[in-house]
Amino acid sequence: MKKNIIIITGGAGFIGSSLIKFFVKKNIKERIISIDNYFTGNVKNHINSKNVKYLRGDTKEIYKLLKPFKNKIKVIYHFGEFSRIFQSFKNYKKCFDFNIHHSSKVIEFAKDFKIKLIYSATSSNLGNNGKDENLSPYAWSKTKNIELIKNYGNWFDLKYEFVYFYNVYGPGQILNSPMSAVIGIFEQQFKNGKHLTIVKPGTQRRDFTHIDDIVEGCYLAWKKGKQNHYMLGTQKTYSIIQIAKMFKSKVKYLAERPGERFGSTILNNNAKKILGYRAKKDIKDYISDLVEKK
Repeated sequence: MKKNIIIITGGAGFIGSSLIKFFVKKNIKERIISIDNYFTGNVKNHINSKNVKYLRGDTKEIYKLLKPFKNKIKVIYHFGEFSRIFQSFKNYKKCFDFNIHHSSKVIEFAKDFKIKLIYSATSSNLGNNGKDENLSPYAWSKTKNIELIKNYGNWFDLKYEFVYFYNVYGPGQILNSPMSAVIGIFEQQFKNGKHLTIVKPGTQRRDFTHIDDIVEGCYLAWKKGKQNHYMLGTQKTYSIIQIAKMFKSKVKYLAERPGERFGSTILNNNAKKILGYRAKKDIKDYISDLVEKK
């Protein structure tokens, strides 16, 4: 039976919907199916295309949701997880439910039906020589999934690729939610004329990657990946204070938070060496455009 379906969990979220849009624009021949429970996803992110189907449900129900398609699936992009560090302390039960219980079903499903799994790993667990994996419920849960997927590769010949995201920003990002990332938070505060809130000390350095560069890297991981880890970043870092200054707005400092990282993750070169990947966009240009348009 011909495998001609791509599954994207979290397909109504920021990154998932952007990847679907990328595929549709690229006119790929495969059919695309999204699975999303709409915890952070939104129907406003749906792409109107006869080649895209949206299923509402938790990934723990993946066997039931995908029963009619199970033997036709070529690849699963697993983006449908709990994805914020600070919020994982406040909502650790949901974090573990999504990232451990639900994800284990996705991994098992990929193994059972011999489907390549592309997993959105996290740069948050790699810093401090690997010790940062225990900084938060989020980082710990993601680390355990990486370990499980690698073991399934050794034990059961599961095919996989790991893509690591670095502070993704751009059109479609979450702007007004506890699940917003720092650029989304700053952008919303800037548009509303409010002080930008910086978590102390503000000298934390981050690599910021535009969504267009992220989806390009995810596509290359599928097409050119060789069972490896790919750091989809710009290899350029800015402190949070530097980012805030680009908005030319007043700032307000917030107390330090648990799980906070102070340095950006050391990058490997697999994305460039194996995939031929290079991020093209710089956060400075994105913010400059926002400031000019206001």
